[in-house]
Amino acid sequence: MQIQKSFQNKDGIGTLYLVPTPIGNLEDMTFRAIRILKEVDLIAAEDTRNTIKLLNHFEIQSKMVSYHQYSEQSREKELVEDLKKGQNIALVSDAGMPAISDPGYELVRAALTEDVSVVALPGANAALTALIASGQLPQPFYFYGFLPRSAKEKEKALEELAMRQESWILYESPHRLKETLKALTKSVGAEREVSLCRELTKYYEEYLRGTVEEALAWAASETVRGEFCIVVSGSSDTPAEQPSWWTDLSLKEHVEAIIEREEATSKEAIKIAAQERGLPKRDVYAAYHEIKKE
Repeated sequence: MQIQKSFQNKDGIGTLYLVPTPIGNLEDMTFRAIRILKEVDLIAAEDTRNTIKLLNHFEIQSKMVSYHQYSEQSREKELVEDLKKGQNIALVSDAGMPAISDPGYELVRAALTEDVSVVALPGANAALTALIASGQLPQPFYFYGFLPRSAKEKEKALEELAMRQESWILYESPHRLKETLKALTKSVGAEREVSLCRELTKYYEEYLRGTVEEALAWAASETVRGEFCIVVSGSSDTPAEQPSWWTDLSLKEHVEAIIEREEATSKEAIKIAAQERGLPKRDVYAAYHEIKKE
């Protein structure tokens, strides 16, 4: 087991900081995030053209390099070597938490493999922001992110999501919103509750709460703009109870299967089988030893 004490420096080894950035409103940048970005030796950014605006706003002058989905493998080794040499590096995405629908996971894994400390800062996140104001049940919830582009794969994903009993969250772009809402109509039905959360934390932030049918009607009648979080209420259907693994076995076969599967003695297996079936132990004992009842 790897144990990390985040605030105890390792001699000669740097720290990888995962720094969330605002999802729209620059005032959501935390004091700690600004300080870390000013103190690190290097900032690895998903898009340097986007991040430079943030750095300029907060007068952050740390050196910056690009780290995006097309440069992950080549840049990854380089960054890990820098960390091993004692440099502190901050990883940022264009908006929100690094590694959530953005690059970062592979670098985190590579750093941990080399026993480099990885420290995550709390901060802006679109999914949780949308969830707690959506009006949908916030606990439990399931985060999915962006759906597959392929129509067939999207349909399959939504069929599986439709059965979930917790609220679930999607990310969607404006030009695919109508298509996704049409697919939702097929998978969960027109009356399922849904919340469209648009342009979160920005001036044009908007929440649209209603049914899938109402959301689709809105999207069809409006010029759809901005990035969306879609929060869908969970299914109210009780999942079908799965038959027990031993349903088709006789009592004797049940005991024999437990002996083989769990390397149990016949006495232990009889006790387990009796508990699983809710039967008196003597009945299972008699069936296993083929003792005829008088």
